Amino acid sequence: MSDPSTILSTVSSLNTGAPAVGTNLDVAAAKKTGEDFEAYFLSQSFENMFSGLNTDPMFGGGSGESIYRSMMIQEYSKVAARSHATGIGTEVTREILRLQEHH
Repeated sequence: MSDPSTILSTVSSLNTGAPAVGTNLDVAAAKKTGEDFEAYFLSQSFENMFSGLNTDPMFGGGSGESIYRSMMIQEYSKVAARSHATGIGTEVTREILRLQEHH
């Protein structure tokens, strides 16, 4: 998953017509950006979903669990984004390609 600031820089540069910093956007890059955006969105949603869960006091808890839960959520997000679970990545990709056509 790309850094959120890189994704936002790419998308915002499309809105201004300026080239994204250090990138040459094409179809493959637009698809990757769309997928990365969807993965980031899903990771934020999953974080909220898992934040209310209590750990099993006998076998769970501690700082190790919070670290591994974060890693698990990131992987869940990547898998869901690759399978286009929400369709957000497809829409972001479509919008990026539409904006490229106009410039």
